[in-house]
Amino acid sequence: MTTFKISLQAINDVKEFVNTVMKFDFDIDLVSGRYAIDAKSIMGIFSLDLSKPITLNAHTDDASVLRKEIDKFIIK
Repeated sequence: MTTFKISLQAINDVKEFVNTVMKFDFDIDLVSGRYAIDAKSIMGIFSLDLSKPITLNAHTDDASVLRKEIDKFIIK
C-alpha cells in the first residue's frame, strides 16, 4: 500500500481527481479522521471535510503512475 496526503479545495478539483483515479484498476481509499471512503466515489468525497488534508491509500505496490497523474493534489 502507498500513502499520500492530498488536498481537494474546489468542486472542479474533486471532479478532475475522480476522473483521474477511475483510470486505475486497484482500490484507492481516502481517509479523513475516522471516515474512509472509496476515492472513485464523487459523493463519498463530498461527505469528507475538504478543508483539511486527506490521506490517500492506494492498494498497490507500484503507485508511480498514480503519483504522476495526481501530483497537483499531493501536499508536498
